[in-house]
Amino acid sequence: MYHMEETRNTAATATPTISGDRMSSHFQFSDKNSLPKPDVQILTSNGLRIPVHTGILASVSPVLENIIDRPHKHHSSEKIIPILGVPCDAVSSFIQFLYSSRCSEEELERYGIHLLALSHVYLVPQLKHMCSKSVGQRLTIENVVDVLQLARLCDSPDLYVKCMKTLSNNFKAVEKTEGWKFMQENDPFLELEILKFIDEAESRKMRTRRHREEQRLFMELSEAMECLEHICTEGCTAVGPSDMDPTNQRGPCNKFSTCEGLQFLIKHFATCKNRVNGKCSRCKRMWQLLRLHSSICDRTDSCRVPLCRQFKLKMNRQKKGDETLWSLLVKKVASARVMSSLSLPKRKREELRETIHDHGIRNFRI
Repeated sequence: MYHMEETRNTAATATPTISGDRMSSHFQFSDKNSLPKPDVQILTSNGLRIPVHTGILASVSPVLENIIDRPHKHHSSEKIIPILGVPCDAVSSFIQFLYSSRCSEEELERYGIHLLALSHVYLVPQLKHMCSKSVGQRLTIENVVDVLQLARLCDSPDLYVKCMKTLSNNFKAVEKTEGWKFMQENDPFLELEILKFIDEAESRKMRTRRHREEQRLFMELSEAMECLEHICTEGCTAVGPSDMDPTNQRGPCNKFSTCEGLQFLIKHFATCKNRVNGKCSRCKRMWQLLRLHSSICDRTDSCRVPLCRQFKLKMNRQKKGDETLWSLLVKKVASARVMSSLSLPKRKREELRETIHDHGIRNFRI
């Protein structure tokens, strides 16, 4: 696409040329009188010659600088740099950017793909960034495969990722396009790359979904621990400490949806005849909640929750065996509890701490 041709002045051609006077107005220079006479010409695909200045081209593009600095066979010859394979107007917009560092939205919309290729070939990073952003904003189902191939060739990672995400989100529609069918026949490695990206994207979504579900479960368990302490210290509606006056019933708390379910579980646990032999699934759940609380609780002597101290003593006597999963659960719930407590105002946290330490009874009133 780029090399310098030299033709003798005597071998004049009939190709159209932008004159030096017209060039200033064509490229919108602020001070055309300050520019020296053009000393090189850009040759486009349709034969148009654009006179330009080697100093400006060399200062913006290192590739053009290397082309200009090549030794010439004939010192008296006319210098020509052909830029072929793209529309003439795209070349004009490219040259205008080299002079002014500006490119209109209309030009980016019409010639964004061509300008991206030119900016990559001639190492003009500012224009390349502008084109990548503009082309990415105009992605469609029909052109996404073609733009993806261009992004790979032009080493444009941002545009590449955006194309991949568009493909992943609209894969069924993209599969029906001519661009996809052509790519399948001519570039199977790119097809494999796309399918691999889609598979990894789905795996990430599944991991994220699973992580959110786990966090939701840990937050629910943390809330259950708070409700258990709340019931054992202050009482809630019909369930509370055994020393609380039955006529002094408290109203529903702000987490009553969780607290109510826990109250039903406590009522069942207190009256169930199978809670010790392990035949009752609801009682098993209550035993697990009590054990989980004991694993998290750091107030062994003042804790109001039943069996907290007993569970701690039992866990201390047991040898460290297959407790990895349980320890991980305790760690996750404790972390969720800390995050939940940090979301409370400071006054609420202090009131909750004082309420818990002011009581010392270990039984329910049901």
